Amino acid sequence: MVLIGVGGSPDAVAVHADRLWQAVLAGDEYRAIDTVLGALAEGVEPEAILLDVVGATQRRVGHEWSLNRISVAQEHAATAINERAIAHLATRLPRPEVTGAHVTVACVDGEWHALPARLLAEVLTLRGFRVDYLGAQVPTPHLITHLHRSSPDLVALSGSLPTRLPVAHATISACQSAGVPVIVGGAAFGSHGRWAARLGAQAWAPTARAAADRLVEPLPRPPAAHEPIDDLPHLLDQEYTMVTRGSAGLVRAVMAGLEERIPAMRAYTDLQRQHTAEDVAHTVDFLGSALYIDDAVLFLDYVTWTAQILEARLVPARSLVPAMDLLSDRLRDFPRALGMLDRATALLEPAQR
Repeated sequence: MVLIGVGGSPDAVAVHADRLWQAVLAGDEYRAIDTVLGALAEGVEPEAILLDVVGATQRRVGHEWSLNRISVAQEHAATAINERAIAHLATRLPRPEVTGAHVTVACVDGEWHALPARLLAEVLTLRGFRVDYLGAQVPTPHLITHLHRSSPDLVALSGSLPTRLPVAHATISACQSAGVPVIVGGAAFGSHGRWAARLGAQAWAPTARAAADRLVEPLPRPPAAHEPIDDLPHLLDQEYTMVTRGSAGLVRAVMAGLEERIPAMRAYTDLQRQHTAEDVAHTVDFLGSALYIDDAVLFLDYVTWTAQILEARLVPARSLVPAMDLLSDRLRDFPRALGMLDRATALLEPAQR
């Protein structure tokens, strides 16, 4: 759905989105700001500017990076420009009367992708909610302190990285212990909010619009007495704990094994070796998160995404297989982990033919 005002149209929104894309691609902050303010002057609804112009542009930034069409530096610059554009737009809008709930909007600790949360905060403000926007990577103890001081009606928690799901679960549980219900959103919680309910959230929304629509009605109150382990009884097998606590050793073992299997690695520069170790560490982190929620889909999605990233950079996806094999060798006594690694290897096998 596209929200438009007098003088606006779906075509006009698309034109402004393309103009903003060209501005951020050129690194031109002033042209970007002029674009969003120009859309406002032409009568496009502020919510449509936020979500269908700025939000759509930001999604395009991520897509173009994944296809190796823009660099990491361009991605970061584009995000910073979009944030500045939002700030300028916000200063031109009248402050609506507060008629809705008091919402604290925050990112999970360790989550640096704050733009989706910022867009949500602005949309909620436009719709008359009272909003406390806390920004990126909010440590859980500080979030809880804020809740006790400000007494919001609910927390909107944003996360893009599935590797932060264990932290998100702890945060959700801590908010609920403080008597505050939680709505979550972002790619971290899976397609269709696959893992939101598993982590005990009162609600999930796929978009800022959907979240604002949902929050017209109060969220159910959190349970009076609740233990996080009740959500995830499989954690009693200790696989998640053992894998995550031993992650540094796993990375070292895989790196040593890769040098044996791929002799060319011995000639890697320090920077190449560092990047390879980081890639292995990411694999272990995603495996750990999949073990935490007991869902292989999380790990398989990561492997599929990584394979696509590699292929876009002319690196064969089959280069992931040796690392999977080495991790399987090290984790042979962990049946859940081994099953996920076996499925990931099978997923990559067609790439070897």
